[in-house]
Amino acid sequence: MKPTASMSGGAAVEVASHNGHHDTQVYGPSGRSEWLDIDWREHQRWVSVDGQRVNTIELGEGPPLVFVHCLAGSWSNWLEQLPVFARERRVVAMDLPGFGHSPMPREEISISGYARLLDGLLGELQIDAAAVVGNSLGGFVSTELAIAFPQRVERLVLVSAAGLSTYHNPETLRASALAHRFERLLAPYTAWGAANASMLTRRAGMRRLLLSSVTSHPDRLSPAIAAELVRGGGKPGFVGALRALATYSVRDRLPEIACPTLIVWGEHDRLVPARDADVYAELIPDSRRVVFADTAHLAMLERPDAFNSLLGEFLSE
Repeated sequence: MKPTASMSGGAAVEVASHNGHHDTQVYGPSGRSEWLDIDWREHQRWVSVDGQRVNTIELGEGPPLVFVHCLAGSWSNWLEQLPVFARERRVVAMDLPGFGHSPMPREEISISGYARLLDGLLGELQIDAAAVVGNSLGGFVSTELAIAFPQRVERLVLVSAAGLSTYHNPETLRASALAHRFERLLAPYTAWGAANASMLTRRAGMRRLLLSSVTSHPDRLSPAIAAELVRGGGKPGFVGALRALATYSVRDRLPEIACPTLIVWGEHDRLVPARDADVYAELIPDSRRVVFADTAHLAMLERPDAFNSLLGEFLSE
């Protein structure tokens, strides 16, 4: 059975069912993941953008494809995509300043500042234009990049992108205030959790406890990928980035996006509701929306085979 399709605000809408073309029967990777057999140190480099050091991963040759991670994430959010698309493309992922291994920026964290950073990073990498894929915070930043620097973005993919219901959302603002208030108190615990991620994620019950807010079936994720997700927490950029996504609006500028756009969501996203996908699809002119059933906030890791198939189709159109 094909995914059901309809029209919403001029945008094609697909709902990937369990028996649909984008197979959602498999949760997590089918078989051994390619990324486990790669020495990622061989593909790491530091890139300086206006004095800001950015931890950058790059591999493959061909048309450029850039990945931008989520809040409390890092470049490793895209481990299931990077080796796959590096077969035919030059793939790039980075740690935004304040996340992963990239140091905090000198200025206050902002969505527009991150977009400028990406524009500068692509310039340093001599990439004139690329397909850009962003999840959550990364989707918000990628949206801003496509609006403020349209020449940089040939195609745009938004995966559970923040930026709509997160703006002036009371819960988001309250979480930002609490995170700021207790940041110093919680820092040692989150740092310990990140340092001991492999041990903590061995048991399915602990994976459920740690990752139930971002995945539908955390106990079915592999311990290896779960550990990578846990390591992304507790970074110094979290509080500032959370405040930035709650206090910056992009809604009125979405019709300015001029490139083809794919909007991907999880039906059971608890952090950014799937109704936001409807708004993105209605306001971005040349866009298509796909919603994966029984999936939450991290479609690219929860349904990597189906996500990669969908992304590959979109890039080849």
